[in-house]
Amino acid sequence: MSNRKPYVREMKRTWWKDHPFYRFYMLREATVLPLIFFTLCLTFGLGCLVKGPEAWQGWLSFMANPVVIILNLLALAGSLFHAQTFFSMMPQVMPIRIKGKVLDKKIIVLGQWAAVAAITLFVLILV
Repeated sequence: MSNRKPYVREMKRTWWKDHPFYRFYMLREATVLPLIFFTLCLTFGLGCLVKGPEAWQGWLSFMANPVVIILNLLALAGSLFHAQTFFSMMPQVMPIRIKGKVLDKKIIVLGQWAAVAAITLFVLILV
């Protein structure tokens, strides 16, 4: 046994601020915060819908609050940012091969956005 003390590198709470890659990563991971608010709003909205017309109207008036609208717009922006970073990473993680040739990254990313647009259009038509 040795009496030497092991080297313990000091780790500050703001270690991620020193490198642009980690700042970008932390920003991407922070997009979950407004999405949590959005999910809670939808969950309570469904609960109010079940409780009756008075509860539903109360929820609608809550959702019309400008602060709630801003938070929901932040959630939308965070969701789109998260999707963009995920879609741009997808061709590197899972390259698609057709007849032995790797499909261009731009085509894969545009195909994903086309799928998002088609699903959005379909949902809007249903509503």
